[in-house]
Amino acid sequence: MTATIIDGKAIAAKRRAAVAEHVRELVARGVTPGLAVVIVGEDPASQIYVRNKHKACDEVGIRSFQYELPQTTTQEELLALVRELNGRGDVHGILVQFPLPAHLDEDVVIEAIGLDKDVDGFHPESIGRLVVGKDTFVSCTPAGVMVLLEESGVDLTGKDVVVVGRSNNVGKPAALLALARNATVTTCHSRTRDLAGHVRSADVVIVAIGRAEMIKGDWIREGAVVIDIGMNRTEDGRLVGDVEFETAKERASAITPVPGGVGPMTIAMLLENTVKSAARVADSE
Repeated sequence: MTATIIDGKAIAAKRRAAVAEHVRELVARGVTPGLAVVIVGEDPASQIYVRNKHKACDEVGIRSFQYELPQTTTQEELLALVRELNGRGDVHGILVQFPLPAHLDEDVVIEAIGLDKDVDGFHPESIGRLVVGKDTFVSCTPAGVMVLLEESGVDLTGKDVVVVGRSNNVGKPAALLALARNATVTTCHSRTRDLAGHVRSADVVIVAIGRAEMIKGDWIREGAVVIDIGMNRTEDGRLVGDVEFETAKERASAITPVPGGVGPMTIAMLLENTVKSAARVADSE
């Protein structure tokens, strides 16, 4: 068996085209969706992410407001900017690029973002609403994972899903979203006993552990679906996921590549969340 490669670029392009159409409808109603992106310091990876988000906004017609703050920015200065953006009618989403410099408290910043503009889905109340099944902004990467599965025809009802990773922004929301789709979910992590055994039992494996090729290909059950969220640079310069791709693709029925799998979906879902926020404003007017 050779797996079907789940083309995240193609699926993301389809979603972005739908976003662009929705943006045109909102503009015709007098509301132009706006996303404010705040970056503190000069982390190279963060700079790339911010440029990509700005470009994606331009492509679909979302107005992008960029704030590049120096490394020396204080907590109060950052919070003052967030409060200003919370009050602006032309800003429908606020994204503070992480990681922040060590002297800034990310949790405090997340909680300062207005719930109606939390398009990253990181606010504790947003996560709480996800837990109880209420409408909310969902963290973009796990939301994108669910879209990839749906677009690939994978129905999670009754499936055994193993999520490897328990971060607040990826692993935990992914598990909750799978549970909401009637899967039986097991969450594994770095201290799980017999990780290989859990993975071998799974119909669907979602991996977000942040370690290059930690999940060995021969752990994958024949016919399983593999969603690899990891992105790691090896010593020889290769970009690889958390799953040993070459071996896994000979066992799985479908698998995401790295790059080109989950990554493009993260930005697509950020755009969708921003437009969702703007639509709420348009509907209230």
